[in-house]
Amino acid sequence: MTRVTLVEVFKHRITQKYLQRSGINHAVTVAGYAFDLALKNGVDPNLATKSALLHDMGHYEWYRDGKWDYEEYRKHDIHAIKGAERAHKLLIRLGEDRLVAKEVSLAVLLHTDSYLPFDLHNKRTKLQQVVAEADRIDEQPNGLHHYKEMDKGDAVKSLYQLDLKIDHFLQSDGEEMSR
Repeated sequence: MTRVTLVEVFKHRITQKYLQRSGINHAVTVAGYAFDLALKNGVDPNLATKSALLHDMGHYEWYRDGKWDYEEYRKHDIHAIKGAERAHKLLIRLGEDRLVAKEVSLAVLLHTDSYLPFDLHNKRTKLQQVVAEADRIDEQPNGLHHYKEMDKGDAVKSLYQLDLKIDHFLQSDGEEMSR
């Protein structure tokens, strides 16, 4: 089975629709951090980068008087739940392996515990922890990380470079495993 690439995921109309809400710059930046963290923590970078790219696709815009209301968002946020469902459905549509789609979906679901009445400290898998940490690295006060701009063409270029790194890792990892 061929790997569904980050560029393919990014270019899909569903991804485009939802990343407009949460910020393309944030999604692409977090995917880059997730790649590096995945390598350091023995996690599949394909799973980590896909999860990171899609981690905020469940965002809903909470506005009051035409301005983003961060406190209202924090009070009613369930973006991880909605995002997990959207990520799974998207990946299946793209022809992704069902187990990959499930792992990515769970990492999206558990990248934050802001919607839970308890925290997830020491309860996440290594993949889920990588995605949560990558998100935290890019986070800014009051959700400002969602408003950093990135041209779609620049996003595609960055994701293409990540795809090349993932392919290289998967090829070299496969060679080591066959020895």
